[in-house]
Amino acid sequence: APCQGGCPIEQDIPEYMELCRKGLYAPALKLITQKNPLPFLTGTICAHRCQTKCSRNFYDESVRIRDTKLLAAEKGYNALMASIRVPERVPGKKAAIIGGGPTGIAAAYFLGRAGIEATIFERESCLGGVPRHVIPAFRIANETIEKDIALMEKYGVDVRCGAPAPSVKELKAMGYTHILFAVGAWKPGKLEIAGDVAGAIQWMKGVKAGNIAVGGSIAVVGGGNVAMDAARSALRLGAETVYIVYRRGMAELPARKEEVEHAEEEGIIFKTLCNPVEILPDEDGFVKAITCIEMELGEPDASGRRRPIEKKGSEFTMDVDTVIMSLGTSPNPLIRSTTPGLETNKHGCIVTDGDDGKTSRDGVYAGGDAVTGAATVIKAMGAGKAAAKAIDEYIQSK
Repeated sequence: APCQGGCPIEQDIPEYMELCRKGLYAPALKLITQKNPLPFLTGTICAHRCQTKCSRNFYDESVRIRDTKLLAAEKGYNALMASIRVPERVPGKKAAIIGGGPTGIAAAYFLGRAGIEATIFERESCLGGVPRHVIPAFRIANETIEKDIALMEKYGVDVRCGAPAPSVKELKAMGYTHILFAVGAWKPGKLEIAGDVAGAIQWMKGVKAGNIAVGGSIAVVGGGNVAMDAARSALRLGAETVYIVYRRGMAELPARKEEVEHAEEEGIIFKTLCNPVEILPDEDGFVKAITCIEMELGEPDASGRRRPIEKKGSEFTMDVDTVIMSLGTSPNPLIRSTTPGLETNKHGCIVTDGDDGKTSRDGVYAGGDAVTGAATVIKAMGAGKAAAKAIDEYIQSK
């Protein structure tokens, strides 16, 4: 089916849709979790590429695939949890997973289901990664994420939070035969201009932890989903005016259409075809304004999008109290220095051999945003599944 082909993990969409139509929610959820260990998370905030492929789009609108998945999760969860039995352990094999976001949770789920002893090491106080610590609560509640985590833990996964993971050398000395880096991409992208700015991921993490106060006018630089989340969060926290500053036009915004529509409906002002060139401080060093220059679109660049070009002499100034940069993220460069022999590229992403997550070090795997840079939840989850499958197949072959 087109929808199944559009799903990065090729879920059995027509089958579980039909089961839900018949009211068979427990069998539907059992089918979903054969390939998808995060039904609540993906049922709430998945990018749902499947719906863009749906044949119904030729007639009216797509089938509500994501909503139906969430319905199956809500109505079939208790029955599924009661049916799970921990399989017999594979002797002499242990997997360590560094990072407790969607990639790490998915990998632990599939390893546990295969009978391989798995431990997640998470530096934060709880699992969940970006969905738990960054994505606003108005988009997904912590209680929703906890249900997916409980599903993973049902397979006997050991979870250790609140401290950095041991090194690869230490983990191997502890008896771990396979190690998966699922550390995400938390290093913020930067615009090389002077001035005091906040990285969107870190700013939103502070918002969700209740450590950020907001007022006045805010400019969010960037046009992706994270930029939309930051702008909408700022409004909810009391900002008087919120701008999205983006160097291309509305048609080129990388954020999902529905996220852009929500932002527009809530009163966020889009300043497109302009780019910041300077952040102006007041006498106390705080932000008082941002200077931008108008842009025009030229020929397509390597990404296929038309290249933004500055219009000489078109600078203008906007009075703002806070500037938030949402220009993408990359993995922490400490990975390279703390794990000798692990190959990384110029962006700090871990280099893997194909889709199975194997790295340049024997027995060490990587997946998710740590390999691709910031991507979607469903892609990160798929990477965890692929790495778990590769580890399982290697162990079975031995």
